[in-house]
Amino acid sequence: WKGAISGHANMFTLIGIGVGVAFGYSVVALLFPEIVPSAFHGAHGAPPVYFEAAAVIVTLVLVGQILELRARAQTGSAIRALLDLTPKTVRRKTDSGTEDIPLERVRVGDVMIVRPGEAIPTDGEVIEGASAVDESMLTGESMPVEKGVNAKVTGGTVNGQGVLTVKAQRIGADTMLAKIATLVAEAQRSRAPTQALADAVSVWFVPIVVACALAAFAAWYIYGPEPHFNFALIAAVSVLIIACPCALGL
Repeated sequence: WKGAISGHANMFTLIGIGVGVAFGYSVVALLFPEIVPSAFHGAHGAPPVYFEAAAVIVTLVLVGQILELRARAQTGSAIRALLDLTPKTVRRKTDSGTEDIPLERVRVGDVMIVRPGEAIPTDGEVIEGASAVDESMLTGESMPVEKGVNAKVTGGTVNGQGVLTVKAQRIGADTMLAKIATLVAEAQRSRAPTQALADAVSVWFVPIVVACALAAFAAWYIYGPEPHFNFALIAAVSVLIIACPCALGL
């Protein structure tokens, strides 16, 4: 409705028109069957109704929305799981020894001690020690990668059996893990190219369909048989119902 009144019709405007007209016509045909010309009556002597078509279209569209929301929720869980890979506390090396601090307090240039089995807190460079690091969360490769002095390490990857002294180079939103999470979040909010194409088509298709329905109404009202209005109304409704491309919407 907002798209229609603002002149930016989309796929939902098209589906709404088709469903609304189908349901509205069906209500009128059910309560006042004499309005519908006998030429349109079915074998049972009553005009056809389209309640089931309207219900099925709405159901399928809502199921599609549910699946989309479910996929987004799963993606959100994946983002949270990614960010949870980094440890909450860091062992920082100081002039007087070491101290455990929250990850948020780490600054670029800080020297961190990563013990065996611990996750590397943030992106940095190894300045002391050697170990094998599990980088499967980034690369999918299950075989650990050997890391020595001057090697780059990524926050969230897991240290093996050696002790590494790492100098922090990127923190917070600048880390590889944070950038991956940002890309996933942006992809989650974006629309698929097919959706954008459907909406682009709808912007032109909706007014064209409405214009065709009005033209059909006018033609049948002026040139059609009696009762003019009834035949014209059925023709206009038929155009609106048939022209709703449910497949495009789905």
